[in-house]
Amino acid sequence: MKFISHLFSFLVLSGLVAACGLALLVADITRGLPDYRELADWQPAVMTRVYAYDGALLAEYARERRLFLPIAAVPERVRHALLSAEDKDFYSHSGIDLAGLANAVWANMANFGSGQRMIGGSTITQQIAKNLLLSSDRTLERKIREAVLSIRIERAFSKDEILELYFNDVYFGLGAYGIAEAALTYFDKPVGELSVAEAAYLAALPKGPNNYNPDLYAKRAIERRNWVIGQMLRNGFIDQGEARSAVVLPLGTRKRQPNLLVADANYFTEAVRRQVAARYGEAALYTAGLSVRTTLDPKLQAAAVRALRRGLVAYDQGRGFRGPVTRIATNGDWRQALESIVPLADVSEWRLAVVLGKTDEGVEIGLRQASGRQREREIVLISGKSMRWALKQAGGAKAGKARASVLARGDVVYVEKQDEGYVLRQVPEVQGALVSMDPHTGRVLASVGGFSFAQSQFNRATQAYRQPGSAFKPFVYAAALDIGYTPAALVMDQPIALPDGAGRIWKPKNYDGRFSGPSTLRAGLERSRNLMTVRLARHVGMDVVAQYGQSFGIYDKLKPYLPMSLGAGETTLMRWFRLMPSSPMVVNRCSHR
Repeated sequence: MKFISHLFSFLVLSGLVAACGLALLVADITRGLPDYRELADWQPAVMTRVYAYDGALLAEYARERRLFLPIAAVPERVRHALLSAEDKDFYSHSGIDLAGLANAVWANMANFGSGQRMIGGSTITQQIAKNLLLSSDRTLERKIREAVLSIRIERAFSKDEILELYFNDVYFGLGAYGIAEAALTYFDKPVGELSVAEAAYLAALPKGPNNYNPDLYAKRAIERRNWVIGQMLRNGFIDQGEARSAVVLPLGTRKRQPNLLVADANYFTEAVRRQVAARYGEAALYTAGLSVRTTLDPKLQAAAVRALRRGLVAYDQGRGFRGPVTRIATNGDWRQALESIVPLADVSEWRLAVVLGKTDEGVEIGLRQASGRQREREIVLISGKSMRWALKQAGGAKAGKARASVLARGDVVYVEKQDEGYVLRQVPEVQGALVSMDPHTGRVLASVGGFSFAQSQFNRATQAYRQPGSAFKPFVYAAALDIGYTPAALVMDQPIALPDGAGRIWKPKNYDGRFSGPSTLRAGLERSRNLMTVRLARHVGMDVVAQYGQSFGIYDKLKPYLPMSLGAGETTLMRWFRLMPSSPMVVNRCSHR
């Protein structure tokens, strides 16, 4: 008995020493822990979204593609799926699942030395502590810090608040953060419309998004999804019938379909992006979740793109064919070589093709297939009739000889399918810009900055400087009216010669080369008379005219030279819209709380 009592005392003392040592160790490890109360003010990086006037989505900008979703908006089946996959006892434990932790330790001991990755047995609360407050180091020290933080988080926040943090923080793969963005990325639908099978698949992703990529590992993804469905059944979240119906379904993932009406608004959205970044900063643009409503009309934008491209193509084709995009070998399978050439992504109606030969009916071509599409060869003809514009280079030769000189086997060219068949196209060398606005409000309804944004991101509507010419004359007349001229006042429309300050004589002329003598101010403006405008600007004073141009926002600094009264100063097409009071965009900051 004496020996037993001594042994008992020794064990108790050893236990106390071990407990004190463990307490000191934990205290040392947890010293300087992050303040868990910061989670109450957690501001996730949320996407900025740009909309057309009718609500159509134009563009998204984000460092992490995320849409914040309150926990009250998450359906029960989605909650149950994620809890079944990650932490089935979430609502009953206090931050640490001792049973799950024991199972993880046992599994790691069983797999020791096998090379398999160790499992952690972390609860959702522990994952929140790791992702938002700690690092991802796989060390015992980090696990202890994580456990202590989890207990503190559980005491400070409700279960739903913790779950809300998790649903909006977790990464689901394919660039999607949070359950709301994941539903759109994988199924192109809001969270509220997800089926049991779809919710189960999304719940399977946080464990290893890349391991269950639907395009690369579909079979593995279905197995993991069905395991989640089985867990939902086991936990009583769904019945046997729902489980049987869900496990037989395919993944059914579907990529988000772009809005075809606004697919060509790249120049417009890039201009808006720069404006938002200049006004609110780059950080706010990519993380603050701004909602940007613009004045763009999708239907008018599509029409503007078609009109500008049609005009540029017609002008360019009037000067003949300049040659193929490149050349490739056509011996054997030419498809791989053709698919390696990157086409203009935003001119979807044009396709790359390689010349395979010539026939009496036209030129035989092989079409480029989009990546991941059908692998069969698609061979069509370009008729000789549709190539007439290209024959100008051949000097008006007969059709057969002209085709031989214009296109050769192995030439890679652009073609477009029309009602009469495929026609030859080439990317224009000439560029242009178009802006459409509502004259009553100043709202920019459509804007195109060039033939193709993929070809050149330089926006000729907002960045290219050109002379406004006679469009500036009304401001000269406005300045004259302000100092006392009337529409009936007479101004001489006759030749004028002035020294240019460099020893030469400047002699402006009217467009038609004629002059009318004394004419009214109204007639001079209506007929856009250069000689009258120069005389008027000389009398009013070019410093006053220059100030008018700057006050209306047409110029930042207009030099007070007489030729400027005829629009010789350079400005951008879009700066003319500063004449109107309306802004082409409205920005709202989307709060996630």
